[in-house]
Amino acid sequence: MTEPAMTDPKDYRVSDGEREHVVEILQKAIGRGLITLDEFTERTDTALAARTRGQLNSVLLDLPGVVNHEQVMPVPQDRQELKATMSTVNRKGAWAVPRQLVVRSRMGTTDLDFREASIPHSVVDIELDVTAGSVKLVLPEGATVDADGVELAASTLKDKVGTGSNGRPHFVVHGHVRAGNVEIKKKKARWLRSA
Repeated sequence: MTEPAMTDPKDYRVSDGEREHVVEILQKAIGRGLITLDEFTERTDTALAARTRGQLNSVLLDLPGVVNHEQVMPVPQDRQELKATMSTVNRKGAWAVPRQLVVRSRMGTTDLDFREASIPHSVVDIELDVTAGSVKLVLPEGATVDADGVELAASTLKDKVGTGSNGRPHFVVHGHVRAGNVEIKKKKARWLRSA
């Protein structure tokens, strides 16, 4: 199986929010006397018309001390395998979730926190291949899960979310768990808990 070609981050598409953020940076630059009003107008037009990160960042390159803090999310793969043999695999914070995740664990621990992740798919498929290991899935608000396809042998499955199919994203969890345990739950995102 061939690996998918890596996309240059400069070619990633930008959102309206990113364009507006760069315009705010340009407004600060004009206020600090770094660019003239004509340059501001020209750069703003370029920023608002930008389709890629390379085009958008071009209007900031020559401005000293001006940093675009917009977080760049990696483009998720279609399929990814997470392997843990007597080890721990953690995914939390801002990470890109592929369409299909395969968790292979032998006496290992896999903790997947989806609350702050980038999930562009409406359905996320999670295949389990677990022997004497544990898997914990923390789903975002609004998500639903179907874990009916998990086959257990001397194992436990604690689904604190409950079966459903109307949420977004919807998680489909299936596969084999032998002498292990799986826990599926929801928690409020860290930034919501402090609000």
